[in-house]
Amino acid sequence: MAATQLQRLQTHLDAQVIGQHQLTKSILISLLADGHLLVEGPPGLAKTRAINSLSDGIEANFHRVQFTPDLLPADLTGTDIYRPETGEFIFQKGPLFHNLILADEINRAPAKVQAALLEAMAERQITVGGTTYPLPELFLVMATQNPLEQEGTYPLPEAQLDRFLMHVEIDYPDTQTELRILRLTRGESIDEITGQLPDNVIKISQIDIKKARQEVLNLHLSEAIETYIVQLIIATREPQHYSQALSDSIELGVSPRATIALEKCARANAWLEGRDFVGPDDVQAVLANVLRHRLILSYQAQAKGMTHNKVIEQLKNMVPVP
Repeated sequence: MAATQLQRLQTHLDAQVIGQHQLTKSILISLLADGHLLVEGPPGLAKTRAINSLSDGIEANFHRVQFTPDLLPADLTGTDIYRPETGEFIFQKGPLFHNLILADEINRAPAKVQAALLEAMAERQITVGGTTYPLPELFLVMATQNPLEQEGTYPLPEAQLDRFLMHVEIDYPDTQTELRILRLTRGESIDEITGQLPDNVIKISQIDIKKARQEVLNLHLSEAIETYIVQLIIATREPQHYSQALSDSIELGVSPRATIALEKCARANAWLEGRDFVGPDDVQAVLANVLRHRLILSYQAQAKGMTHNKVIEQLKNMVPVP
């Protein structure tokens, strides 16, 4: 039952966000793995539309926060407001108390604001004025990031990037996809003018999402696949065992948090594909998104034009597949 509902939701997302299947699938993987998603790409590629369409398909509330250099931590978490009529302070909740959060252009906000968001993501709670407030059980943050060469950005520190389950890169669509986007947008504009209501989407309850997460955790994961996951992670820390070129490219390997994320995402990918077991293909399908923001390349490698994607591809080719 849960699998059918999630497949229907994926179809809905793909229909609303044309040409970004990797993004829509990554959002569902994050939802099933109970993690957060960092999306990097040029503006105008339907990142906001994707998370908004997700909120249309599940019983959850959605809030978009535009990150700017003058944003304050209290603008996210909320603050105590004094009520003179009662002489008491009342906590006014901030936007982080919604189920689905779009943190738009997260690298345009200063470090204190980024830290406030990432602390909430990690702890699933907020402390204001000595009082701790739990966040909703269903809590997913999709943060978007501008390329760092743009002016007025604050790069996220590596330790904070590690809090994201996955880092997805998206790019411009091809010609045929661009035509489909144009026709979809024109059709929506006509429907809006004529007052025609869009088709209702059957919403998935949070209870069913919880059941789906349980099914994901119950998928069969063999010892061989467990070992494969660990070997991929260890290869980032001890690349000299595989090749000198790989060792020269990697400055610092990934943390155990990456091991946990890789297993969770591989499980979710297998479940979305309709399998009751996790295979090597599932691990490889999510490997780049899990490692991309955690792997630190050496200065020499970057100077030679090496990218995270190229290094991860080398890892994939060098570590034996069970």
